[in-house]
Amino acid sequence: MAAENSVTEQTELGGDGFVPPDGLCWVSVLSCLLLACSYVGSLYVWRSDLPRDHPTVIKRRFTSVLIVSGLSPLFVWAWREFTGVRTGPSLLALMGMRFEGLIPAVVLPLLLTMVLFLGPLMQLAMDCPWSFMDGIRVAFDPWFWMLCFSDMRWLRNQVVAPLTEELVFRACMLPMLVPCAGPSTAIFTCPLFFGVAHFHHVIELLRFRQGTLSGIFLSAVFQFSYTAVFGAYTAFIFIRTGHLMGPVLCHSFCNYMGFPAISTALEHPHRITVLSSYLLGVVLFLLFLFPFTDPSFYGVPTPVCTLASSPSSLCLS
Repeated sequence: MAAENSVTEQTELGGDGFVPPDGLCWVSVLSCLLLACSYVGSLYVWRSDLPRDHPTVIKRRFTSVLIVSGLSPLFVWAWREFTGVRTGPSLLALMGMRFEGLIPAVVLPLLLTMVLFLGPLMQLAMDCPWSFMDGIRVAFDPWFWMLCFSDMRWLRNQVVAPLTEELVFRACMLPMLVPCAGPSTAIFTCPLFFGVAHFHHVIELLRFRQGTLSGIFLSAVFQFSYTAVFGAYTAFIFIRTGHLMGPVLCHSFCNYMGFPAISTALEHPHRITVLSSYLLGVVLFLLFLFPFTDPSFYGVPTPVCTLASSPSSLCLS
């Protein structure tokens, strides 16, 4: 009984006094793995010979994914109860659902991501047949948004996938990983679950014979690498801001933009301007990365940082 009380006292402390209980990392990793398998597995509970972009398949997957995502906070609650880890912030606050610092959390991470995509945005603006005012009119046209929300693929790529994936793979997994791995290591561990989860696309490519075996394998490796790097970026944003909304908006924006078309930029009629924009975007992104995610804008320390066993520079302004 005395030993149990000792562990409880240790795990209730935050900051410098937090001591991870024995076996915490194994429990955390297994919990994250189970959560990732549940998310991906929910996509395949429906038997169908239709491709993934068919509206019927998308609607069915919406149902199962939303159910798993809605239940995902229970994984964090069960992990917390099983390990005995106790902190001051509520479960929802640990998962980035809070009001403090919400406005900067909506604006600054998205603006930072747009700076990174300065090159593709410049390229898009040069190639777009619309004028700036045409774009403004379309953006405020309710019929345009009605068409978007009636398009199942748009709804999946811009709303459901960013919201559910960030909830499951960032908001739920990072609070379980930070106590044993620390914020810095958790940023690079969490995306591995996210990257591996995207390997399920290989199943459909093989199933519908969409390419050669070597081509599908290379595509899977590229997608894993890209999603892992992106996952590390949104994990960084989540830990620095302590908000779920920033990663969701950045995810939606990146889904819209896609991977930068560098080969097209090299052949662009105004390639000097476009390539300069690419370079400028990367430089500005690196300059603004820490200032735009300064925890002082969002409340110091951010809730997930209170789970760290020792102070981390990522959690300091």
